[in-house]
Amino acid sequence: MAALSSMNLNMIDSTFEVDKLTYEIFSILENKFLFGYDTDTANNSVINSAQFSPIHTKPPKISAGNTAGKVRILCIDGTGATDGILAAKSLAELESCLRRKSGNPNARVAGYFDAVAGTGVGGVLAALLFTRGKDGLPMFTADEALKFMIDNRRRISRSSAGILRRVLRHDAAATKAEKLFRKTFGECTLKDTVKPVLIPCYDLVTRAPFVFSRADALEMDGYDFKMRDVCAATSADPGCVGPVEMRSIDGRTKIVAVDGGVAMNNPTAAAITHVLNNKHEFPFCNGVSDLLVLSLGNGETDFNSVKSPSGFVRIAGEGASDMVDQAVSMAFGECEKNNYVRIQSNKVMSKSKQGKTTPDLLSVSEDMLGQKNVESVLFKGKKVVENTNMDKLELFGGDLIKEQERRKTGILPTVVLKNSSPSPRTSSATTLSTLSSSTC
Repeated sequence: MAALSSMNLNMIDSTFEVDKLTYEIFSILENKFLFGYDTDTANNSVINSAQFSPIHTKPPKISAGNTAGKVRILCIDGTGATDGILAAKSLAELESCLRRKSGNPNARVAGYFDAVAGTGVGGVLAALLFTRGKDGLPMFTADEALKFMIDNRRRISRSSAGILRRVLRHDAAATKAEKLFRKTFGECTLKDTVKPVLIPCYDLVTRAPFVFSRADALEMDGYDFKMRDVCAATSADPGCVGPVEMRSIDGRTKIVAVDGGVAMNNPTAAAITHVLNNKHEFPFCNGVSDLLVLSLGNGETDFNSVKSPSGFVRIAGEGASDMVDQAVSMAFGECEKNNYVRIQSNKVMSKSKQGKTTPDLLSVSEDMLGQKNVESVLFKGKKVVENTNMDKLELFGGDLIKEQERRKTGILPTVVLKNSSPSPRTSSATTLSTLSSSTC
């Protein structure tokens, strides 16, 4: 994989097909949840296994007597004002909560979620927490992932690097990130994740989002990629590093990728549509009442402090993230308070902290977790609630544990993780991107 320094930000123009993707995703949300959806059918959901290893069984038939269960989804935004530190800190706090409340000192975030989606640095976090290590467990704990992000922030979020590096040394910045990801993930691929994973980038060949998906990697060899390449693609800042050219393991699928935040900074809507349409792995998930969704933001950038094209791409991504939050909140409707939680700062990060040191960003992230949580309200914008972001994480952690405990007495699994498919087919919402990809 090589950085294409000759291709720059000028390739990313107003011809983006973001409107098409947004329309298709939100149409699914509206058709499924807002108009004419019968929530009574949601009671046919069943219970998931807590094991990391795949279950080699066909989806069981639905029985009216089954106890309803909820599919648990983790979604992580792209860079934001904190370069991913807010999301990483949130996950560290959540894992600490899970260990304390469950009584299991070795509890991992990946053990309490059934699917994860992450963009940019959020995609890197998803890879760290959900890629299987040599011992069969996830490679990183949440604390280790936070330390990784702190230690390597400038290598991953190149937009925060110095102006000389951005202008003069595209290749050097890309090489440092590639070496970091190669050392971290080695030869691991999408197939080596412990749970379903979705990590988007933007493909400049097709001018469309491309979603790296564990489900599609297991079904079609042409869509399995090395995790180090996936992380490089989803975090490739178009204004700093430029696009990266990459191929699937078998060499058949080729993309020229830039940061997934260009078109899908908040992957929550894509994650929901993936789960609802992937009936092989989530056979009894019929609607939002069958979901527990945690969406993690990374702070909001001060528009007045942005002076580079890359910064404006970031601002646009953050605006799109808010739009997705509004749409998802609308889809959840009355069950939003219990089933959907969004963690984000409730004010723009002060200019004095923009682009400062990592300790500053860690301190700001801790302050953001102490802020009052902001909820989107159906047709009424946003409101500040009494609970802080930390309070929300604690409550959500309790719900995750209750779901985990309830599954121990369940008859059938909510999630049927697959290992392989006898015939190639597309399982999920990733159809929007993968079917349009360039193959050679």
